Amino acid sequence: MRGMVVLGIVLLVAGLAALVWPAITYTTTEKVLDVGPVEVTTEDRERVALPPLLGAGVATAGVALIAFGSRKAA
Repeated sequence: MRGMVVLGIVLLVAGLAALVWPAITYTTTEKVLDVGPVEVTTEDRERVALPPLLGAGVATAGVALIAFGSRKAA
């Protein structure tokens, strides 16, 4: 049951992180033009929004796993 507690802690931390940072931003680089030694690229910033309900649900699942795992171990 030790694994359930560890998984619960991981889920709790991930859920709280999703509540603190509501979006994940990343950058993609795309080659637009490549003519001989000349190369033109563009960078686009993409954003993935995380709904607050997702973070709260994951955190709640983590707390439940911690409680269930610690109850079984005792």
